[in-house]
Amino acid sequence: MKLGVFTVLYQDLPFEEMLDKVREMGIEAIELGTGNYPGNKHCNPDELLENSMKLKEFQRAIESRGLTISGLSFHGNPLHPDKKFAAESHDVWRKTVLLAERLGVSVVNGFSGCPGDHPNAKYPNWVTCSWPPEYMELLEWQWNEVTIPYWREEAKFAKLHGVNKIAFEMHPGFIVYNPETLLKLRENVGPSIGANFDPSHLIWQGIDPVEAIKKLGRENAIFHVHAKDTYLDQANIQVNGVLDTKHYSKILDRSWTFRSVGYGQGEKVWKDIVSALRAAGYDYVLSIEHEDMLASIDEGLGKAVSLLKQILFKEEVAEMWWA
Repeated sequence: MKLGVFTVLYQDLPFEEMLDKVREMGIEAIELGTGNYPGNKHCNPDELLENSMKLKEFQRAIESRGLTISGLSFHGNPLHPDKKFAAESHDVWRKTVLLAERLGVSVVNGFSGCPGDHPNAKYPNWVTCSWPPEYMELLEWQWNEVTIPYWREEAKFAKLHGVNKIAFEMHPGFIVYNPETLLKLRENVGPSIGANFDPSHLIWQGIDPVEAIKKLGRENAIFHVHAKDTYLDQANIQVNGVLDTKHYSKILDRSWTFRSVGYGQGEKVWKDIVSALRAAGYDYVLSIEHEDMLASIDEGLGKAVSLLKQILFKEEVAEMWWA
């Protein structure tokens, strides 16, 4: 496995300065935001697709430092009921696919999106319960009339351009938020749908990341992995449960908080995650995503790198000499 980073944490640094910084920290692969929520400070599809010289310089800057691109990330909501927002997300998604084709990148990361509650809605509507009965009707409409038709068409577009790994982060607020919903979309669209496996969003939902890896791994549905941790505040959970809409800055009052790797679940859990990934046949990149309110970017990333370097397996599995 390789150690990577989602470079949006250094979006204020010039591209090549960012590359130098992460390489010096021990990073081997970079995940690049191409627009929508992550922005495109380091990887603007419009610029790179329109200028072949700029594209070659971009590739040379990465390769000359011994780095690789683990994935391009368009994180947006192409199913958004606001037509303008949806169109912008869709446009970035398609340009990201075209750029992945040009760069020879096999994985495009994103969100599944979330529709509204009818064609003329203003905001997305994430259904979290099955009663009153209109919620089930809404969910059926969201899946069968919006989500599945859209991604069936887009999977065809991606395949035409050599992208056979569309990796969705299972993120609450979107229609794909756990292994069950990811596999439902995969079953209805095809094997090009898989996971950008981020344990942090599963942990606070009460999902065991190791069991989730085993479930998705059996389906060969893990395409990319984020390394991000979550701290669970059991005292607050015991009073208010895990659904929490308070701002991330209200750390003492929240039920859960994003943390740097090792500061949420501890080293043993991360060893179990890495071991489960290897057992499931995943031999690609762990891309660190830094969203820790209690650590600076440099320190938070540095501590994650330090811990994961000790945990990742770098050599081929040995022959089973004992059996």
